[in-house]
Amino acid sequence: MTQNIFSSLPEDMSNEVVEDLVRSATVRIERIVSDGHSSPESGWYDQDESEWVIVL
Repeated sequence: MTQNIFSSLPEDMSNEVVEDLVRSATVRIERIVSDGHSSPESGWYDQDESEWVIVL
């Protein structure tokens, strides 16, 4: 597990990188490293889970 969320950034940023920091039956905390990736032009990104996001 990463000790500092700002360390070990991937060199290849052609895709988002998603890493679980904490996972249980009721919560998942992920580190998502993105270089400005976005939803496809053809539609809105929709998911079955609720989400709260903080951008650092």
